[in-house]
Amino acid sequence: MEDTLYLDVPKGRVTIKLRPDLAPNTVARIKELAREGFYDGIVFHRVIDGFMAQTGDPRGDGTGGSGKHLKAEFNSGKHLRGTVSMARANDPDSADSQFFICFAPAPFLDGKYTIFGEVTEGMDHIDAIKKGSASQNGSVSNPDKITKMQVAADADKK
Repeated sequence: MEDTLYLDVPKGRVTIKLRPDLAPNTVARIKELAREGFYDGIVFHRVIDGFMAQTGDPRGDGTGGSGKHLKAEFNSGKHLRGTVSMARANDPDSADSQFFICFAPAPFLDGKYTIFGEVTEGMDHIDAIKKGSASQNGSVSNPDKITKMQVAADADKK
């Protein structure tokens, strides 16, 4: 359960299998942030129907992060429905705390973004997240929030 995340969203619990085999440093950082409670209450600021839901920005507008950039760990993983991958700016090494979950396959992202996990349960809860405006690049007004994100091993201790 050390490599499993529980992502609680408004509709319920989402289980994410982490992939340290693909992105060990990214997985370690995501777990560190989850254990600090960093993601609790953060909004899904960019949600594009049929593409992905993005979160992880404490500012809530896509410009913020935890303040620690991660070196890219591009890998052989594929962006399929339920894939969890790091968001970044143009610089490949600019990923920080923002990540996205794919609603559908997005092969054009393969090898360009660090995949670090996959949804194994609760994808219907991700599907139910409030969508953004297509004309505003997925920007969401009054967005849904992460209720809590935790490493499953920690949740099991309670």
